[in-house]
Formats: sequence, C-alpha cells, structure tokens
Amino acid sequence: MTIFKEKIEEEHLTIPEVKELLAEIEAERAADEEREMRYELARAIEHVNRFSELSADDSRALVEELQEHEKVETQTAFKIVNLLPQTRDELRAVYAQERYSLSGEELDEILNIIAQYV
Repeated sequence: MTIFKEKIEEEHLTIPEVKELLAEIEAERAADEEREMRYELARAIEHVNRFSELSADDSRALVEELQEHEKVETQTAFKIVNLLPQTRDELRAVYAQERYSLSGEELDEILNIIAQYV
C-alpha cells in the first residue's frame, strides 16, 4: 500500500524572505524556554543567514523585475535571485537545464538587472 501526500499549496520564496520567516520562528522559540530548537531548524537558520545578501523587499523587487524579461520564467527568476550570479558562466549554469540558451546580449541584460541590486 502506498500513501500519497497531497500538495495543498506552493509558493516560491527567496532566501531573504525565508530568512525573515525563520527569524520569527527563532524569536518565538527563544521566548519559550521549554521549547528546544530542532537541529534542522538551526541549520536552516544558519544557511539563510550565510547566503542571504539582499533584503526581503529587494529580493522580491528583483524577482519582479527579472520576470519582465521575456527569457526569465518565474521559477528561474527565484533561482537567479537566490544565487545572484555575477558572470555569464554563472548565469549560464542557471539556464543549463532549460530547453533554450541565451545569447551573450540576453545574459548581459539579466546581469545588468542583478547588478542594480547587489
């Protein structure tokens, strides 16, 4: 017998947005002395603190601006914001699994958008 879990809802978040959410959870746990922080939660908090370079508002604004570019789909925009590629090669790696590749000019357009936020 196989048990399937149903996906009820899905929402894309940037690392800075996750950082804000985890900070709230961390504060709640710290306020309750009897409630211990699980290892997984502590590791997640450590991860987002290390890799979050933008504010949550800036990260969301960057996602929205990237989505205006015809070659940037929603999921790809979130990958780009979470990785913040700085070179053509880094950006090409984000597009490695896509059905198409970008020209040098298209790569530069996206990198220029990222540069406005970093």
